[in-house]
Amino acid sequence: MTNTGGGYWRRLVRRLTTDVSELDADDLSRKVVEVGAVRACDCKSGEEVTVLGRLRSVELCPRDAAATLEAELYDGTEGVTLVWLGRRRIAGIEPGRTIKARGRIAVRDGRKVLYNPYYELQIAS
Repeated sequence: MTNTGGGYWRRLVRRLTTDVSELDADDLSRKVVEVGAVRACDCKSGEEVTVLGRLRSVELCPRDAAATLEAELYDGTEGVTLVWLGRRRIAGIEPGRTIKARGRIAVRDGRKVLYNPYYELQIAS
C-alpha cells in the first residue's frame, strides 16, 4: 500500500508542478508508443517510418511556381516536417490536429522531412 501511495503522490506533485507543455509532450510521446509509431527522435534518414503527432504549423510555400504545403508535426520528442508537393491546401491539415503519417524520412537543411506522406487524421481524444 505504501508503494502505490508514494507513486500516486509523486505523479500528483509532478502534474501540479510541471510545465503544461512538458506534460503535453509526455502525453504525445506515450501515445506514439501505444499506436506502434516511431518517435521522431529515433527516425533515421532513408528509413520507412510511421510517425504520430500534433501539427504545430501549416504553411503554403510557393517555390519556383510550384506550390508546396508544409506542416510541422511534433510528437513530444522532436519535429518532423511534412511536405506535400503541388498542393495548396488539404482538408483537415491544420494546426492543432493530430495525425499519423507514413513515408521515407529525408534530411533537408538539418531537419527531418517526409515528402508526400500517406496520412490519417486522428480523432481528438
